[in-house]
Amino acid sequence: MSETYTFAAAYELPRWPFVPPPELESGTTVRHPIVIVGAGPAGLALACDLASRGVRCVLLDEDDTVGVRGASSRGICYAQKSLEIFARLGLYERVADKGITWSFGRTFSGEREVYSFNLKTDSVSQQPPFINLQQFYVEWFLVDRIQALGLTDLRWKNKVTGVTPLQDGVSLEVETPAGRYAIEADHLVDATGANSPIRTQLGIDAHTSRSTDRWCISDVRFKKPLPVERWTWVDAPFNEGRGVWQHLMADGVWRIDYQMPEDCDTDHISKPEVAGARLREQLGPDVEFEFVWIGPYGYRDHLLDQFRHGRILFIGDAAHVVSPFGARGGNTGIQDAANLAWKLALVTQGVAHDSLLDSYHDERRPAAEENLRVTSRSARFLAPRSQAEHTMRRAVVDLAARFPFARALVNTGRMSVANAYPSGPHLPEGACTVQNLALAWQDGRPTSIAELLGEGGGSVCLGLWFQPTRSQAAAAADLPPDLPLRLVAVGGDSALPTLRADDTLARHLGNPAPGSLVLVRPDAYRAACLAQPDASSITRLLRTTLALR
Repeated sequence: MSETYTFAAAYELPRWPFVPPPELESGTTVRHPIVIVGAGPAGLALACDLASRGVRCVLLDEDDTVGVRGASSRGICYAQKSLEIFARLGLYERVADKGITWSFGRTFSGEREVYSFNLKTDSVSQQPPFINLQQFYVEWFLVDRIQALGLTDLRWKNKVTGVTPLQDGVSLEVETPAGRYAIEADHLVDATGANSPIRTQLGIDAHTSRSTDRWCISDVRFKKPLPVERWTWVDAPFNEGRGVWQHLMADGVWRIDYQMPEDCDTDHISKPEVAGARLREQLGPDVEFEFVWIGPYGYRDHLLDQFRHGRILFIGDAAHVVSPFGARGGNTGIQDAANLAWKLALVTQGVAHDSLLDSYHDERRPAAEENLRVTSRSARFLAPRSQAEHTMRRAVVDLAARFPFARALVNTGRMSVANAYPSGPHLPEGACTVQNLALAWQDGRPTSIAELLGEGGGSVCLGLWFQPTRSQAAAAADLPPDLPLRLVAVGGDSALPTLRADDTLARHLGNPAPGSLVLVRPDAYRAACLAQPDASSITRLLRTTLALR
């Protein structure tokens, strides 16, 4: 049956031309406000977010295309917070049209379904809990959007070979097909991924630990479609009692991850005939399919002590790597970018003090720590390291089939959610995400949280004032005219632009009392609630939250 082990036609992805940068011709070293290195999901999301706020940057990448030449699915699950970011940046519709939307999943042990879940249950967002889409498509769509916005100098085939911190910036050496040149940056963002050469050159310890757990990915197209749900096996009988994940992606391609023995031969498990035998064991001897890609992977964890080193900031896998359980890799990098973009914009534009950039580390490193804790527990559940852990897992799985309380203990990968942030100098109350609710103005025109935050560009906080009286809302006239704030009333009778009263929005924001003002940051995080707002207290809150000059 070897003739059935065929491969689908390779993806044809765009390649962008190398354009000699002006520094090559002039021979001068130009200073740029922001330079990003690495055109993966995090670097592209950051450049796109900056451009949406009217901020120029230079983005350097050593390749001239996206993904791994389109061969591998790599990251595939994009979580609601990332999708909300895409909505604000103007590429969500394209992602949704191409990808596979899902919210329902089933978990099996052997032949038994031990529980199922629907992630829509607690969602109030316009975006779904998850969309599955091959990573190279997301990168491709980001590049297209960046080019449409027109503010990013995206330089392909520009490889950074040296980085030197300066007292007031960073110097970079860059190699291109047409020669070498040097540039400087006020701020450098490293988005070069897990094997960051910048981090290595600077001697920054990532505290790496490697897992012995091994998996093999099979990207497959079937003649007969499978159910469009996320199915997970804790101990699949067709995989020698080891874990399996099954997801549908774009183009009718299924991503199936098989857990392998720790001491496996990675070349052997990736052979088409071996991968094909696994598929037939799972789906029957007559299943018809073609491979798109097969590949092994092991994973490692790492976490930098500091995400900011002077004028150099680390995002995405350059700052942190977690095991792939629950889609907490690429999503975390995209959310790093959303946290950093508005802060870099305000600092670069001279609106905020440089200290605002410290809050990027203060907020995103705890988020990475939480993701490491969650994914490490998933890894231990799927690959128990002792007889006691095996016994505990069997007990949890057996109880989950009969008792609801035990289902929360079955850990095949806690799905990615937007991290809450701890309190800090610029965030006295801490912060939690605000989902992208559908809202309406008093005259019935539709709007949403993302639209309210993204309208007009810039980096503006949203002040949602619940049922303000006319006398309360009159305080808006005493606010400094250049304060980066958009005030919107929710119900009530005032002269402010007014949304219809919305019980869902009120519950989502903690049921603020009438007259209260909830401040939402540019990255759609609830920063604070003022019970008795006036011009003075609103101004103080904005100065604290945004580190205004």
